Formats: sequence, structure tokens, C-alpha cells
Amino acid sequence: MPFERILVLEDDLIVRKNIEQQLRARSYEVTAAATLAAAQSELANNSFDLIIADVRLPDGNGTDLLRQLQERPQRPLVIMMSGFGSIESAIECIQCGAFDYLIKPFSSQQLEVSIGKAENFNRLVKVNQHLSHEGEDEGEHLLVGKSATMEQLRLLIRKVARTEATVLIQGESGTGKELVARELYRQSPRANAPFIKLNCAAIPENLIESEFFGHEKGSYTGATAKREGRFELAHGGTLLLDEISEVSLNVQAKLLRVLQEREFERVGGNRTIKVDVRVISTTNRNLDQSVDRKEFRQDLFFRLNVVPVHLSPLREHIEDVPELVASFLPRFARRHGANVSGISAAAMEALVNHSWPGNVRELQNIIERAVILCGEGELQVGHLTFGKATPPANGSAPAQTAASAAPTDADGEFLSLDEIEKRHILVALARCNNNRTHAANLLGISIRTLRNKLNDYQGKS
Repeated sequence: MPFERILVLEDDLIVRKNIEQQLRARSYEVTAAATLAAAQSELANNSFDLIIADVRLPDGNGTDLLRQLQERPQRPLVIMMSGFGSIESAIECIQCGAFDYLIKPFSSQQLEVSIGKAENFNRLVKVNQHLSHEGEDEGEHLLVGKSATMEQLRLLIRKVARTEATVLIQGESGTGKELVARELYRQSPRANAPFIKLNCAAIPENLIESEFFGHEKGSYTGATAKREGRFELAHGGTLLLDEISEVSLNVQAKLLRVLQEREFERVGGNRTIKVDVRVISTTNRNLDQSVDRKEFRQDLFFRLNVVPVHLSPLREHIEDVPELVASFLPRFARRHGANVSGISAAAMEALVNHSWPGNVRELQNIIERAVILCGEGELQVGHLTFGKATPPANGSAPAQTAASAAPTDADGEFLSLDEIEKRHILVALARCNNNRTHAANLLGISIRTLRNKLNDYQGKS
């Protein structure tokens, strides 16, 4: 993203004025300093996106400033320049944290290229901090199911993805709204641009505006530095507003302006920032009813609901359960180091007969838990632990209840939580060939905790 404020540290008046003139011609806000002490004073009172600094200064060395900047939690990028350039000097500057190194005299084009590279790098770093698809299993992004409901959904996604239309995805919790949003992004012309997610329900109301639009330093208590918001980070790409119904009416008005005008100001700022962002929103509420109750602005609803996508609950396409299970089993077996070979017919029948109030997310959690409890072999009914008894989905056999599906031993005796934990730990050790460090990492606990538990097991045996 473009820089706004640049500090030029150069003791030669002619060179300094020339650089200032070039930067102001490109609409940067420029502050100049002739000494290291003056630069340090400016940095103590203001924040900068970039510093262009000479290596040799009257009261010190530019590398001293580089070393000091490394100790700051928020530090600008630095381009060093020198009229006595050498390979050794360049290497020292880069090792101290400089982004680039220019040898004087340099042309305006050289400076422009260097700043452009720094801006691109800065954008990549800040966007990467908010990317919502890092470290995830590629299989988690697949829309699984062959029912007519799923085929119609895929067709709709293909039609809508290639457009620039704003999309509102509505459906019960656990139906896969974020998954559909990701698929819209992946099939769109913006697939190589950022995909930024903001969970509106997880952000306190007093911070949501800052998360949307960013803030300037000092705009409120705790705003110690300038910060870009999600709209700015998503420039050129896609912004997913998850649970949009949780946004207050005050912020809804400001959100409406961004969707209409494609511009905004940061909290505490007066500089208008223009953005090119495709917005996809999700909600598990009926926004029509929220509009009727005056809880959601009607004009914002119309802006968001250009293309509505309604996701059906799992109970309405229960025939997709076997294929979903087939997708989840190997994924969770790999994740937890289990050797689960498949699922029994009785266990599959229990899954198909469940009404799935939590939809696909509930199915996913139950399969993951079952894989952990099973450890190896075929997944059985006893490994399934439903949250509560529910009416059957299709009027046939009753769904498995929590009591009847709870883990038991070979004699059918109900297992305690301590025994389940013990068996799970021993399975993890076996999977890791008794390597305690690997087993602790697999279990997500410290090696000390694992050692204490194993010693406790030995003491009770």
C-alpha cells in the first residue's frame, strides 16, 4: 500500500531539498532532518512509513539509527544512501535492517523504483498478517456432496464468482458460509489478490470501526501507531465480512458509504482513502426480519444483498453425509496420527439418522472426535458422541444419543474422562514410536505435562 509519511535524513542541503521536492511531487508528506539527533526527535513524536537516510552524518552513522529502529515494535522501512558506496557498506546496512541501498548520485527514477519496491513489500507484510487461509488443509476448502442441492450451489458459485457483484450468504450456523465465500473468491478474477476476513461478531463494538477503516496514531487511547484497516488491506481483492448482522447501526452507516462511494477516512484522520474491494458478507440471521425490527439498515441490506446465496441445512440434503464422512476421515486421521481404516455400517447409519442441528460443522467435529477415540481400525458406533438426543432426520431409526454413544470398554462399562485421556495419550505415544517430544507436539501439550501424566499412570498401575 502507498506510503504516506516519509522522513528524509540527509546533511547535504542541496541533496535533501532535491529529494524532498521529488517526494512532495508524488504527494508524500515529507519531514526533513539534517542530523541523527533531529531524526531521533522526529521519530519520538511522529510515525513514519519510510526513512531515506544517509550513511554518514555529522553526529553519527546511519547504521546507528538502523540498530535503534530494530528495537521498536513498530518500525518503518529504511532506504540507505551513500556517496562513498562500497560492497562492505551495503552489506553492513542490509545486515542492520535496511530495505535498500542507493549510491549517490542517483536518478529520480532509481529513487522511485526503490520506494515502489518498499511499498510493495510493506503491503505484502501487512496483508500477510491478516490472510485467513494460511496453514490450512487444502481439503478443507472443498465443497463436498453430490446432492441436487450441492450441484445447484456449485452452479450458482460459477455464475456469480466471475462478476464483481456484492454477495450476501445466509444460512444456519455450520452450513459452510465461509467455505462458499472462499470458493467465490477462488473462482473470481481477484483470485491472485488478497482475501481478507473480518469476523464482526468477535470484535468489540468500540474497536469494530478501527478494524474496518484503520486508525491514526493518537486517535484513541492505545492507538500508539497508525494502522491500516481491513478495507485498505483488501484493496484490489476480496473482503469477507463474517456475521455482518452483528455490526451496530452507527458503523452500518459508515459501511454503507464505503460500499457506495468506495472511499473512507481512518479513525482520527482526515485523509480520504479510495479502495477497490469486492465485499462478501455472511450471516446466520434472517436479515429481512432484522430490517423489519430496525436492527439493520434497509439501504445497507440492499447494497449487500445484490446476489443472495441461501445455504440449506444438512438435514435437507442428508444424502451427502456419507461423502462428507469419506472426506473428513482421512483428513483427521492424518492430522492426529491415527490409523482409522473406515467406518462401520452401523456407525454410518447412526450418522445418517441424526438430524444435525449443528449442520456440517457438527458432523466434522463428531468425526474428528471419533477418529481420536478410535485410534486405529474401523470407526464404530461407540466412538460417536453426539451432543444431544435429536429426532431422526428421515423418520427411521432414532439418532444415537450422547449416553448410548459414549466410549465404553470391552465389557461395555462407561469410561471415565481420565481413562479416555490416558488411552488417547498412549495411542499418541504408539503413533510416535514412544518419542515423547513428538507425542507431546501431537497432543498439543508440553513435554513436562506428558512426562508427569505418564509417571502418574505408572504410579497407579
